[in-house]
Amino acid sequence: MASDDEFILLERTATGETEAFRILFEAHHEAVFRVAFRLTNEREVAEDITQDCFLRLVSNRGRFDPTRGSLRRYLYGMVRNLVLQYWEAHGQDISLGDNCDDDPPATDVLPVDAILTRETVWAVQAALATLPVLQREAIVLFEFEELSLEEVATAVRSDVGTVKSRLHRARKRLRLALSPYWETQTTAGQRSIL
Repeated sequence: MASDDEFILLERTATGETEAFRILFEAHHEAVFRVAFRLTNEREVAEDITQDCFLRLVSNRGRFDPTRGSLRRYLYGMVRNLVLQYWEAHGQDISLGDNCDDDPPATDVLPVDAILTRETVWAVQAALATLPVLQREAIVLFEFEELSLEEVATAVRSDVGTVKSRLHRARKRLRLALSPYWETQTTAGQRSIL
């Protein structure tokens, strides 16, 4: 859906047209939830953030500017802000430092058969949860949501070089955290996770 079409639908929600809101919601709610969940690792919190994101979208519809990018990218920026607000409100340490190259905390994840996809997905989600906030959002938006480097940079209000650096650090940490799976899959001759 083109940004201009989304802007028109958003304007139609101002007149109380629920069908316009439904179209926007159905087009974007799964992606918004995915990002919120991957950043928080908590389903209930991600659901609340998704709901709050769409409520704010409708009540602040004048803030979306289709000339600056897609509605999806705008929503990703909203999700990021809501996640940061949630963490601050709940006293979580949200170190925004980019230079965190410390080894990720040791995990009790043992190598398992690569066929156990659910186990692998859990391990990736757990490894994502150990990443510093800025690295996590870069990897989620670039790898999982398939945004371009430029789109990620816009969503997180940074430059492309910084996003590349965050992605590099995140991949390095994930490789280390997921090394038991990496070794199992590459030994079996399959494509690795990262």
